[in-house]
Amino acid sequence: MAIHPIPTIIKVDLKKPYHEQPGLHTRWHPEIPFYCKVKPGEVFKVECFDSSGGQVFNTDDADDIKNVNPMGIHCLSGPIEVEGAEPGDLLVMEIQDVQPFPDEPWGYTAIMDPAKSSAFLGDIYPNIQKAIWDFNGIFASSRHIPHVKFPGFIHPGIVGTLPSYEMMNIWKERESKLVEFHASINTPHTVAALPNPEGAYAGQAVSPELAKKIAEEGVRTVPPREHGGNIDIKNLSRGAKAYLPVYVKGAGFSVGDIHFSEGDGEISFCGAIEMHGIITLKLGLIKNGMKDLSIYNPVFLPGPVEAHYGPSRYLTFQGISVDESGKQHFLDVKVAFRQAVLNAIEYLKKFGYSGEQAYLLLSAAPVETRISSIVDIPNSCVSYSIPADIFDFDIMPKEGGPTPQGDMSSTVFPTSK
Repeated sequence: MAIHPIPTIIKVDLKKPYHEQPGLHTRWHPEIPFYCKVKPGEVFKVECFDSSGGQVFNTDDADDIKNVNPMGIHCLSGPIEVEGAEPGDLLVMEIQDVQPFPDEPWGYTAIMDPAKSSAFLGDIYPNIQKAIWDFNGIFASSRHIPHVKFPGFIHPGIVGTLPSYEMMNIWKERESKLVEFHASINTPHTVAALPNPEGAYAGQAVSPELAKKIAEEGVRTVPPREHGGNIDIKNLSRGAKAYLPVYVKGAGFSVGDIHFSEGDGEISFCGAIEMHGIITLKLGLIKNGMKDLSIYNPVFLPGPVEAHYGPSRYLTFQGISVDESGKQHFLDVKVAFRQAVLNAIEYLKKFGYSGEQAYLLLSAAPVETRISSIVDIPNSCVSYSIPADIFDFDIMPKEGGPTPQGDMSSTVFPTSK
C-alpha cells in the first residue's frame, strides 16, 4: 500500500500580515466563503497564526502586548467545507497532531491592558507584562519565569463551525441584552465582546460589499458558544475528538489560537502559551447527530497524551465563596476560584516570584481545577492544584517556611515608557 504525504490545505506566511492572506478570518458569519474542501475521513494539515495574528514577538519587553489590537485577535484558519455536511449533523473532529512551526519553537503568555481585556485578576495585576517560553521537544521553559519546566498539552484554543443566520442573531441578541443589563456597573468590554467592524477580516470575501457586511454583522471570536468557539480546553490535545454541531451546508470548520500549554481557566486572558502552530486533523460526520444524540453543544473526548504527575505531587489550594474583603457570597464558584488562585499566588511569592510572574505561571502551566463542592451552603469550594514537579526546587510546605530562591522579579521586563 502506497504511503502518501499528508497535504497542507491551509498555509500561512508568518512574515506577512494575516489580513493580506486568504484562508484566514477573524469573525464568525454564515457568508464567509469556504477556502477549501475536504471529504470525511481525509487527513490533512492546517497552519495557524498565534492568537494575535502575529502581533507579538520573541523579545524581552512587552511593548507589543501594549500595542495589540484586541479587535484583530483570533486569526482563524478556514473555513473548510466538509463534503456532505448538512445542518443538524455533528462534525467529528479528530486531532492527530499539533506542533509549533519547526523554525518558531517559542510562545508567550501575557498580562494585557485591563482596558483591552477581561483578565481574571486584572484589577489586582493591571501592569502589562509578557513571558516568553522556549520549547525543547515536548518541554517548555522561560527566561522570564525561572526554575520551571513542564511538558505541554499542545492544543487548539478555538475550533468551531460557521453559525447560521438564526444562531448568529441569537448570540448577538442575548449578548447585547447582557451588556445592557450591566450598563450601570460595568464597561461593555468587560461583559461581552459585541460585534465591531474594527479589525475584522473576512478571508475570501473578495467583494467589498460582502466583506463590509461580514465585518459589520459578524460575531466576535472571544467566547465559547454552541458551535464550539474559544473553548480553551487544555485536554483537547493529540488524539482527542470533538463533536461539533453543524448549522450551515458544508459545516465551515475553522481552527486557531494554538496553545503549547495552559492552566485550567487561562486566567490572565492571554494566559496560555500562545504559539504559531501546525495541526493535523481528520474530520467526519454523524448524520442527523444533533437530534439523534441530543447534542446541541459540543462534546469532547480527551486524547491519551497527557503529562503524568503522581497524585501526591499536586499541591492543592482551596478557595471558598468569601472574597478578599471578607464578604460572604452565596455558593459563588467564581469567587471561590478567584480565592484559590490568589492563595496560590501568595504562596509562590514566598519563593521569590513576583505576583505577576506567579499569575503568568499559573495561567500557562498544567494546573488542574475542580469544583469540589457546590451544595454546602453558603460556600462553594474550588480546589486548585499545582504540579510540584514542574519546579526545580521543593515547594512543599515545611516548618520554618519556604526557602526563597532569590529575587526573580528582575527577569521580567516592563514596557518602555
